[in-house]
Amino acid sequence: MIRSLETLRAVDTSSKLAVAVAQDAEVLLAVDAARKLGIATAVLVGDEPEIRAIAEKLNIDPANYEIVHEADKVEACRKAVKLVRDKQADVVMKGLVDTSVILKAVLDKEIGLRMSPVLSHVAVFEVPGYDRLFYLTDAAMNIAPDVEAKKHILNNAVKVAHALGNENPIAACLCAVEKVNPKMQATLDAAALVEANKAGEIPGCTVIGPLALDNAISVEAAHHKGITDPNAGHADILLVPAIEVGNVFYKSMVFMARAKNAGVIVGAKAPVVLTSRADSDETKLNSIALALKIAAANV
Repeated sequence: MIRSLETLRAVDTSSKLAVAVAQDAEVLLAVDAARKLGIATAVLVGDEPEIRAIAEKLNIDPANYEIVHEADKVEACRKAVKLVRDKQADVVMKGLVDTSVILKAVLDKEIGLRMSPVLSHVAVFEVPGYDRLFYLTDAAMNIAPDVEAKKHILNNAVKVAHALGNENPIAACLCAVEKVNPKMQATLDAAALVEANKAGEIPGCTVIGPLALDNAISVEAAHHKGITDPNAGHADILLVPAIEVGNVFYKSMVFMARAKNAGVIVGAKAPVVLTSRADSDETKLNSIALALKIAAANV
């Protein structure tokens, strides 16, 4: 089981990225770093003169890459996605284009990669002092998922954990309290998800909850609270009730805890790397490595 993002970057996946609208300096730097590590090659789809000009300024040799010229950003996204659909590449990566544009291509019925009814974001965190990686979902995609959407979100996260060698991750449904409260929808959803897991609707994991964050990740906190579930404190997957919680959690981990991280969109036939300009170079590279590992695992 992979327990660190550095180990993840060390895996030789022999995979290929299809970068949509690749004329972006930060994206090219991350892609070139992945190439130098030997974990991926890339097809750069976008405005070829701009790609070459940016690459030369960054001392990146364009000869190391296949470049597909497409000046129109919508069409560049479609061509990058089609490369993956046609198995000429393994992972789609967002370049200098709005997220909505590339996701529209991913979900296109004709050339897209539609698979799960719900796409979701999974952020993987390496936190000092813990012996495992944490899988946070969903901090970037689904705004206020209902219980049915949360089933898909959990299934997506479980596949990511499996790809990294965690064969039976423990998934905690995070809430403000540890008991079901009819006035708090998140606790009702948590109870329903636990039952869905027992019924086989969310396979390959153990779902627990409702639990507050401390009781999900700390055995001592769970014991202090009198929680008897033996899995309390051992959570790998952290399911948040809404995007605001996930967003604050994500940014707290990055900017306050300084945790190493990676993130991808999953639920399609191939993972999608969607990095933010606020992400560090390390995070961008980690995200590429994570996506490549998921693709190689074919889960």
